Amino acid sequence: MNQVSDVIVIGGGAAGLFCAAVAGRRGRTVLVLEGAERCGRKLLVSGGGRCNFTNLHAGPGRYLSRNPDFCRSALARFTPRDFIDLIERRGIAYIEEEQGQLFCARGAAQVLGMLVAECREAGVRIMVDTPADEIENSGRFCVRSAGRAFQSRSLVVAAGGFSPPRIGEGGFGYAAARRFGLAVVPTRPGLVPLVWNPDDREAFGGLAGIALEAEARAGRRAFRDALLFTHRGLSGPAVLQASSFWEPGQSLDIDLLPGVDPEGDIPPGGMNYGRLRSQLRRRLPRRLADAWLKRLRPQSADGGIAARETRAILEELHRWRIVPAGTEGYAKAEVTVGGVDTREISSKTMECRKVPGLFFIGETLDVAGELGGFNLQWAWSSAFAAGLSL
Repeated sequence: MNQVSDVIVIGGGAAGLFCAAVAGRRGRTVLVLEGAERCGRKLLVSGGGRCNFTNLHAGPGRYLSRNPDFCRSALARFTPRDFIDLIERRGIAYIEEEQGQLFCARGAAQVLGMLVAECREAGVRIMVDTPADEIENSGRFCVRSAGRAFQSRSLVVAAGGFSPPRIGEGGFGYAAARRFGLAVVPTRPGLVPLVWNPDDREAFGGLAGIALEAEARAGRRAFRDALLFTHRGLSGPAVLQASSFWEPGQSLDIDLLPGVDPEGDIPPGGMNYGRLRSQLRRRLPRRLADAWLKRLRPQSADGGIAARETRAILEELHRWRIVPAGTEGYAKAEVTVGGVDTREISSKTMECRKVPGLFFIGETLDVAGELGGFNLQWAWSSAFAAGLSL
């Protein structure tokens, strides 16, 4: 049986639901098709279940894309303040934490509930357990699912990226783009822990659980925040941020003492082994200090260590260079880097230039935000831009 709507939205996540609500309030008949048994599964686990729904500092400079100006228009048309106004009207309490991050005071389910309510009030129809199997375009768009066919004048692809298996997303949006002849920027996991190479695993693999403030640099981007040693490698906000800019085979540069000049503690004649170890233990977690000294000077010594060698050991803390073996993959990634090439898409409307009526929004596009609410803000902003154009 064919069912005809003005708009079909594929994907009932943050971007899809918000776009549907915006279009519905403009009088469009909207159908949302969600392949999972419920909407918003990724949203519910975002921010550790508290939903880091935006960041007060969202702006084009906080996003990674081959076309860095693409997100400028959408972010300007629907800002963090606009989404805050929406949740305030709904009476949802929120908390501002460090670096402009905003979280729900009572959990992510409130934001999902708000989006579903917005859709319901706008007359949007939502169908779950309805994965899109095939898309066609012959004057109208036709989406087929398990023998059923749904037709519409416009089609919005809000299928997300490659998410953890428990979420159920698997790159449908990229396949849809290729189906219509659109370019897709190669994808990779972003905001993801990095894995030791064999040598570093031997030296530091036993330090799991140690955390400290550090600066991690990949390419031209550096991030100063918490760094966490794990059994498999490195994690924590500083490393997660840098991972989006890291590519296989490249080095990761780490400053374990950002903002600290250790040379002032070096006597002209150097120092003995015990004193150097004590100094490292004052500045670093004890286990890390011992592992660091063992790595650079494996043999203990009762005698002195020359000032030059002491300086080299301390300076190495500011320029620790590792070459990770890889990442922990999409199973642990918070975002997909890459996606539908934004050169194919209008930055004002999110409509495909080659295929009128076809829209791509959210993580499916080649726009990846930093950690801290930026990716959800992109979901709202891109969804709003599309919703106003449908």
